[in-house]
Amino acid sequence: MRVPQPESGWGYPRDVSVDGYRIDWLLNITSIFVGILFLIMVVWMAIAMIKHGRSHAAHHDHGNAKKQALVALGLSAIVFFIVDGNLFVTSMIDLDEAFWNFEKAESHPDAVRIEINAHQWAWDARYAGEDGVFATGDDIVTLNDIRIPVGVPIIFQLRSVDVIHSFYVPNLRHKTDVVPGNTTHLWFQAKETGAFDIACAQHCGVHHYKMKGQLTIYSPEGYKAWLAEAQANALVAHDPADTLGHWGWPWVKDYY
Repeated sequence: MRVPQPESGWGYPRDVSVDGYRIDWLLNITSIFVGILFLIMVVWMAIAMIKHGRSHAAHHDHGNAKKQALVALGLSAIVFFIVDGNLFVTSMIDLDEAFWNFEKAESHPDAVRIEINAHQWAWDARYAGEDGVFATGDDIVTLNDIRIPVGVPIIFQLRSVDVIHSFYVPNLRHKTDVVPGNTTHLWFQAKETGAFDIACAQHCGVHHYKMKGQLTIYSPEGYKAWLAEAQANALVAHDPADTLGHWGWPWVKDYY
């Protein structure tokens, strides 16, 4: 039985991704900003209740609509730029530097490429075999079981054959929708070995809760050993007549 590993922070699952700190920092700083704003509002309301309690005589004031509107807009702008502005700017930087930077991932000589076929209710994974080409007879195909090495980019192309699914690996801080008729992409680089959960984060039918798998992160040597064994098994198990097992597609770098 796998025991949850300890993690610093505010109750997040253990971060085993090289770029996972970006997500955690953004969540943490946003929570701090929202907490500060919440505290200010609570103190403001407490002062109003104490200062204008039951003994305070009501005073009718038409006020200045323009001035009040400017004050309200000013306060709203401050809140917006502090919280939403930080979210927007930081997330765009993170996307450009890491999560959408597929050129960086593809340029790595040891990058691992995996195709994912999502369907009710499982994740099929496909690795190119010794020929390095997808959708050929030497491909390695697994069910709800993805094996990767630590320390190199892992690039996924994902498709769905039925409904919208969402490929979710919380310990790698990644989640992306898998939409019928489209190819979606994600990449990450693991920094620790271990076994971690894969889930579907989009309700996809009555057995949605069963759509789960396992991501196993090996050392480089351990991955090479698994890959060699899986390749040998794939060559023996390949059946040209099994058309349902030939769902792979040629790898296309259509990230943008």
